[in-house]
Amino acid sequence: MYIDKVPNRNSRPTLLLRESYRQGRRVLKDTILNITHWPPHVVEALRRALKGETLVSFDDAFAIQRSLPHGHIEVIVGMIRKTGLDRLIASKRCRERDLVLAMIVKQILEPGSKLAVTRAWHATSLAEEFGVADANEDDLYAALDWLLARQKKIESKLARRHLSPGDLALYDVSSSYYEGRTCPLAFFGKDRDGKGGKPVIVYGVLADREGHPVSVDVYPGNTGDPATVPDQVEKLRDRFGLTRIALVGDRGMLTQKRIDTLKQHPGLGWISALRSASIRRLMAQGAIQMSLFDQHNLAEIASPDFPGERLVVCYNPLLADERKRKREDLLAATEEKLEKIVKEANRRTKTPLRKEEIGIKVGRIINRHKVAKHFKLTLEEGVFQWERNEESVVSEASLDGIYVIRTSESKERFSAEDTVRNYKSLSLVERLFRCLKTDLRVRPIFLRTEPHVRAHIFLCLLAYFLEWHLRQALAPLLFEDEELQEDRQTRDPVAPARPSPSAKQKKATRQTPEGFPIHSFSTLLDEMATRCRNWCRLENVPDAPLFPRLTDPTPYQEKVYSLLKQYPVPGN
Repeated sequence: MYIDKVPNRNSRPTLLLRESYRQGRRVLKDTILNITHWPPHVVEALRRALKGETLVSFDDAFAIQRSLPHGHIEVIVGMIRKTGLDRLIASKRCRERDLVLAMIVKQILEPGSKLAVTRAWHATSLAEEFGVADANEDDLYAALDWLLARQKKIESKLARRHLSPGDLALYDVSSSYYEGRTCPLAFFGKDRDGKGGKPVIVYGVLADREGHPVSVDVYPGNTGDPATVPDQVEKLRDRFGLTRIALVGDRGMLTQKRIDTLKQHPGLGWISALRSASIRRLMAQGAIQMSLFDQHNLAEIASPDFPGERLVVCYNPLLADERKRKREDLLAATEEKLEKIVKEANRRTKTPLRKEEIGIKVGRIINRHKVAKHFKLTLEEGVFQWERNEESVVSEASLDGIYVIRTSESKERFSAEDTVRNYKSLSLVERLFRCLKTDLRVRPIFLRTEPHVRAHIFLCLLAYFLEWHLRQALAPLLFEDEELQEDRQTRDPVAPARPSPSAKQKKATRQTPEGFPIHSFSTLLDEMATRCRNWCRLENVPDAPLFPRLTDPTPYQEKVYSLLKQYPVPGN
């Protein structure tokens, strides 16, 4: 009995289980079974059995000693190689580079303290992948010091890859709260995390027009946003050698004083926005009128108050309605609380409220919702009265839905529409900060020394660089709008952004056109982690060496691997 392979001209060969015998001088064949449809491994097992070989199952021949989640590590390490992040950090492999890369991967998967990292990365194949299984927390701190010493070189490499002369550079500042009292960078300052009572550390991130992070600077927590701009000017010109570039920053960042600094460097331009006081002056001068928006929702104007600059005035009626609604809600909430103080003051006849007591109570309320300017208050001994300042409300309402973008760049370089789009691209840096604070957990910061805090924030930035590329490559399987980047360049810059039809379809069906489930970034990595690296040895041979064996990928995991292979890395 044997397996006969019969070729077919236009299809795959036919596999037949046959028995042969002789009649005189003739050899005849009887077909017992057509096994063409059998799985290849079953056919091979039958072939070997017919040859008289002794077959043993994997479970009888081998024992699995340990099983480690590996697929998610494989995905991230693959993107490290594809983007060249390992070569950006150091051109040659070394112990410190391996430790830094392992910390970056762990930061994406499950951030934690350095001691926790050395414990946790043995529960996956991460420590094996980079050969750092013997590392302790002191090794990690030493690797952070090594990374900080290389930060300027790494940032220069990123700048050469993502910033070019005449391009845009996005810049914004955020802060994170600090736990402890030892770091000299921790000061009470602008609290962007809503913690209250915690010192903060400020950091500013420079990115290219697509949101690739290029560099980060860390400042004491009491540093104002505008005070960080001169460092970026020096960095762009001297370290990165970019004498012609436009810096995009918000109105709180690029103040008039900082713009005057930029004017001292003719090659450095800017795109920012006007504050409400400046917009109100332009309206009083008649430079801004509602008739500008009869035909279009933006208009370009000029003003002697801003010599050499282009001003693009935008009007969004939906934004105007939202601001009106929000203002009325805040006023109503404040009035309700003020009325309670009026009733309390009227009720206290035997021991009237002193003027100072009334002032303290009113102060707590009037400043809570930032609407103090819209009220006229009367405070006397035992008497409190208030009324709404309608003139102030009307004055503020006249600006509802109106904002003005200011730029030094010419019409030939950026049209009015492109100028607004470029300013709104700051949302990419805001997304970076959200990811740093939620997914990568740059906060809370526990590190004790200034160098370690700086290195920790830079390491989180490199982790975001990697996650940015992973999200781009795996966008078809994520709740991501794959057409968003292209839409940003063509859609109406003033009108509210709308999701593309493909993004709506994703959210409605929660499936790809191929039937794969749509994941968030974290749950996709969880799905990949089910592919394990199993360490096996020969059964009943205690001294036999261990060898790895990976579980077969599922169709979904195969799709992830194919997307990573197809993803083109720009600038690498």
